[in-house]
Amino acid sequence: MTTPPTVTRNDELSRYEARIDGALAGFAQFQLTDELIVFTHTEVDPAFEGQGVGSALARTALDDVRARGDRTVMPLCPFISGWIGKHPEYVDLVYS
Repeated sequence: MTTPPTVTRNDELSRYEARIDGALAGFAQFQLTDELIVFTHTEVDPAFEGQGVGSALARTALDDVRARGDRTVMPLCPFISGWIGKHPEYVDLVYS
């Protein structure tokens, strides 16, 4: 069985990072404004594709945005945008 990804926020690099057994498996890049967190790019290492890395990144990042409560989401990244489209419980976080 594959180890599930662990996702953390790396403010120094402006991204959420997913790691599996310590290896960087993927990341979701963001930019901050006073009111927004803009997700610009999500990337999963080909060696970790199909292991839920992208979904873990999206869910953890959006849960973190909700918990912080200080910004709304602008999903410029097609992956994050598509993921929100499949998970309507996160639509309320999106900037309108």
